[in-house]
Amino acid sequence: MLGIADYGAFCAAILVFLALPGPGTFALLTSTSKGGFRGGAAATLGVILGDQVLMWMAVAGVAALLATHPVLFKAVQYAGAAYLAWIGLKLLFSKEGQASPIRIEPRQYARQAFLITLLNPKAIVFYMAFFPLFIDPATHRGAITFAAMAVTIAAITAAYCLTLCLFAQAVSEQVRTHRRVARALEKLAGVFLIAFGIRLGTQS
Repeated sequence: MLGIADYGAFCAAILVFLALPGPGTFALLTSTSKGGFRGGAAATLGVILGDQVLMWMAVAGVAALLATHPVLFKAVQYAGAAYLAWIGLKLLFSKEGQASPIRIEPRQYARQAFLITLLNPKAIVFYMAFFPLFIDPATHRGAITFAAMAVTIAAITAAYCLTLCLFAQAVSEQVRTHRRVARALEKLAGVFLIAFGIRLGTQS
């Protein structure tokens, strides 16, 4: 589809990554707890905008590799698959610990969520590894392919985050009272990431 290899797996991978708790998730939940659904929706916009900036920064590097160094691009694909598997292993064997609190001030939800997303040092590395995995060099259509990927990510992120906003209080209570369930889900996500890495790393 428009140069995207295995579009279904691409969408599934986005959902898996969204389900992993990170700075954006904590900003979203904090904004919702302080500003209700509107606060969460504003934070969702900030997260999406931050993601789009990082994605297009990554696209610039990926596009350059694809156009001028096809062999190096293939190497980046394999490295990206290994990176996914490594994240999965870290989740699978991680020990329980506390996440750093994120400070969110009222009435600045979108801006703060945008900055939190944009300043995540691991995000640009993730996108550089993520995009090449789902690009088919034989049917790639340049900016159209990248735009289709970016729109898909934005749409799934909006749907997921707004749904999370609606159920933020219930989700927070479940995480507090059922830590074993939360840990099990985290490890399950690790298994999925390892599987994605192996599948994408072994496909021709």
